[in-house]
Amino acid sequence: MIDRRIKFRHIQCFVEIAREGSLKTAAEKLFLTQPAMSKTLKELEEITGTTLMRRSRAGVELTKPGEVFLHFARMSLASLQQGLDGIETEGRRQRETLSVGALPSVAAYLMPRAVGEFARLAPHALLRIQDGPHGYLVERLRLGALDLVIGRMGPPETMQGLSFTQLYQEQVVFVVRPGHPLLAAPDLRRVVDWPVIYPPPGAAIRPLVEQMLIANGIGEFPNRLETVSGAFGRVHTRRSDAVWIISRGVVANEIAEGRLVALPFQTGLTRGPVGLMTRPDRPDSPVAQLFALALRNVIAAEVGA
Repeated sequence: MIDRRIKFRHIQCFVEIAREGSLKTAAEKLFLTQPAMSKTLKELEEITGTTLMRRSRAGVELTKPGEVFLHFARMSLASLQQGLDGIETEGRRQRETLSVGALPSVAAYLMPRAVGEFARLAPHALLRIQDGPHGYLVERLRLGALDLVIGRMGPPETMQGLSFTQLYQEQVVFVVRPGHPLLAAPDLRRVVDWPVIYPPPGAAIRPLVEQMLIANGIGEFPNRLETVSGAFGRVHTRRSDAVWIISRGVVANEIAEGRLVALPFQTGLTRGPVGLMTRPDRPDSPVAQLFALALRNVIAAEVGA
C-alpha cells in the first residue's frame, strides 16, 4: 500500500533532481528555491526510510535504492501524464461534437455535399446527423439534444423562441414513376384519380400544399397515404402508380437520375425558405460556425454551377 504521505511534489522534485543532477538547476526548472527543493527531498527520504541521493560539490548521485525508486517514479509520472492527455483529448472531442437535425429534403440532397465540405473544414470534428419531421427535430433542438436544425421554416407557432437563418428557397413537386399514365396528359385535377402520398399534419410543407390545392380548386384526395418517410416514398412511388407530393430536395437525386419524374405542375405557391434553426440563448460554437460555412459553400457552388 502506498504511503499516503508521499505527494506529487515529492515525486516531481525527485525525478527533476535526478534528471538535472543538481538541486540548484532542478529548483530553477520547477520555479522553487533550493532550500525548498532540499527540504522536499529530505521529506521523501524520511518517508521511504532510505537515502535516495548523495549530495556533493559535484552535484547529486543516486544510491542503489534511489535508482530503483527513480525507475518507478518516472513510470508513475508518465502514466499520470497519459491520463491527463486522455482527459484533454476527450474534452476536445466533446467540444468538437456537433449534433445536426436535418429535415428529409435536406438530408437527402444537401447534407451529403455539406458533410464532405465540413470534413474538409473541420477534419477532427465528430458530426452526428438525425433526420425526421419538422416538429420532432424542433422539439429536440429546444431540449438541447440538437445543436441546430436545417430545413424549411415551419408555421409561426412552431418557430417561437427559435432563430432562423435562410439559406435558399425550395418548392414542392408532384413526382411519379417513369411511364406513369399522368405523364401522357398531365392535369392537376386528375391527380385525385390516383393514390397519393401526402405530407402528414405537422410537416412543414403541408399548409403550403393545402393552400396550393385550394387555389387550384382541388379538394381532398380520398385515396391518400400520409408520411414523411423518404425511404418509403421512393420505393412505393417507383413500384406503383402513386403520386408523391414532396419537397424537391427529397427527390432531387432521383429526378436527376431519371428514376422519378416531376409532373409539370405550377407549384410556386409552395415555395418556402430553407435555413438554419438555432436557439438564440445558445451561442454558436466554432464547430457550428464551420458547419454553417460548409453549407453556404455548397449552396454557392451549386448556384454558380
